[in-house]
Amino acid sequence: MKLLSQLRTSTFQLALLYMVVFATSVFLLLAFIYWRTAGFMAAQTDETIEAEIAGLAEQYRGRGINGLITIIRERVAREPNAKSLYLVTTEDYMKLAGNLTVWPEGSQSQSGWINFTLDERVGWVGQPRLARARIFEVQGGLRLLVGRDIDDLTALKRVIEIAINWGMGITLGLALLGGFMISRSTTRRIEVINNTSRKIMNGHLSQRIPTRGTGDDFDQLAENLNQMLDRIVYLMEGIRHVSDSIAHDLRTPLTRLRNQLETTLMSVDNDEARDQAGRAVAEADQLLATFNALLRIARLETRGNAADMKPVSLALLVSDACELYEAVAEDKHQFFEQSLDDEAMIEGDRDLLFQMVSNLIDNAIKYTPQSGDIRVAVYREEAGTVFEVSDSGIGIPDDEKDNVFQRFYRVGKSRSLPGNGLGLSLVSAVAEIHQGRIELSDRNPGADNPGLTVRVVLPAFQEGSRRLKSAPARPEAEAAGDGDASSVAPRSQI
Repeated sequence: MKLLSQLRTSTFQLALLYMVVFATSVFLLLAFIYWRTAGFMAAQTDETIEAEIAGLAEQYRGRGINGLITIIRERVAREPNAKSLYLVTTEDYMKLAGNLTVWPEGSQSQSGWINFTLDERVGWVGQPRLARARIFEVQGGLRLLVGRDIDDLTALKRVIEIAINWGMGITLGLALLGGFMISRSTTRRIEVINNTSRKIMNGHLSQRIPTRGTGDDFDQLAENLNQMLDRIVYLMEGIRHVSDSIAHDLRTPLTRLRNQLETTLMSVDNDEARDQAGRAVAEADQLLATFNALLRIARLETRGNAADMKPVSLALLVSDACELYEAVAEDKHQFFEQSLDDEAMIEGDRDLLFQMVSNLIDNAIKYTPQSGDIRVAVYREEAGTVFEVSDSGIGIPDDEKDNVFQRFYRVGKSRSLPGNGLGLSLVSAVAEIHQGRIELSDRNPGADNPGLTVRVVLPAFQEGSRRLKSAPARPEAEAAGDGDASSVAPRSQI
C-alpha cells in the first residue's frame, strides 16, 4: 500500500517522465552508433570485395579468361580456408575454378550483389556461415562470383545488438531505481511538512517544520513557512491576549457593579426601582457569564492535551448531567429520553467532559419548544464512543453548521433567545482536547422544525494503554455548564 502511494506521487511521475525522455535519448544514441558501426563494417567488406574484383579484372585484361582461371586456382590452392570466396562457371553453371562447388542460391540485387549461406549445398565444409558476393558475366558466357565470408561481421552485429538491449535494460532499471529513490527522498521531506502541518491544525501551534541546514529549496520553503507560522501565532496571541485581558480586567469591576446593584435591590422599597435594579442585576449576570465563558475557552485552548486524563464511564457521566436537567425539561413539558451503554468507556478529563455534555443538553432544552422531545444516547461503534443529543427544536441551517463553533456566532433563528454564542465554541474546545470530532445533522430533514442531532465521537478507551498524555489536574478546572452561563445549575433560559 505504501509502495502504491509512493508510485502515485507527482515526484515519482515526474521522475518517470524524465526516465522515459532519458531512455529515449539513450536508445537513439545507441541506435545511431549501431547504424554507423554496422554500416561502416559492411562498407569495409564491400570495399574488400571490390578490391578483389579490381585485381581479378586487371588479370583478366592482361591474361584473358585462362589467366583469370589460373589466378583463381592459385589463390584457392594457396589459401583453401581463406575468407575470400571465388567461383568461375560456364553458362550452365559447371565449375571451372574456385573454392565453391555449386552456384549459390540467394536474392540478387540489380547491382549484382548477393547474400547467401555457406553450407554443404555449395560445397562448404564446416559450420554454416553467412557470405556476401558480387556476380559478373565474363566474355564467352562464363559466370564469375567474388565474395567474402561475413559471418564474423554478423556475429559482431549480434554482439552489438545484445549489448544495446542489455544497455537499454540496465538504463531503464537504473533510471527507474533512481526515480524511485529521488521520489522517496522528496516524499519524505514533503511528509515531514505534512505531519507538522497536521499537528499545527490539531492545535499544536508551537510545532515548526524541521530543516536540514543544507539551504536547499526544501529548507528555504520550511524557513518561509516557519516564519509565516511565527507571524500568525504572534497575531493570534495578540488578539487572544487582548480579548482575554478585556474579559479578565472587566470581570472584577462588573462583579463589584453587580454586587452594588444587588445591595441596591435589597435596600429600595419602590417596586419600579426594584424591578429596574433586578433587570440590571440580570444583565450584569449575563455579562459576567460571557466573560467567564471567554476565559474558560481561552484556558481550554492553552491547555491542549495537558488535561487530567483518566478512564471515565461516559454513560455514568451523561446520566449525572441528565439528572441535573430533567427538572428543567419537565418545566417545559418536554419528553426526556435516555439510552446509555453502561460499558462505554473513554479516557478524558471528567470535569471538561461534564461541561461539554451539560452544554449540549442545556442547548437542546433551550431550543426545543414546549412539549418537544429530547433524546440523549451513549453507544459504541467502530469509530469510537459516541455521545449523541437529538432534539425537535428549530435546528441549524446547513449553510451555518460550519460556523456555529465560532465565538459569538449565533444562528438567525436563535438571536431572540438569551445567550452569547459561546456554548458550542466551548464544546468544540473540549472535543479537540480529547481528540474527538463533532457532527451536526438535521433530525427531521425538510420539516418546519427540523431539529438537530449533535454527535460527539470520542476515541474509545483501550485497556492497558493510555491514549492521551496526562498531567496533574489543574485547580482551575471548570465546573460543568453552558458557555453562556457561569454555573452548572440547570436553568430554563440560558
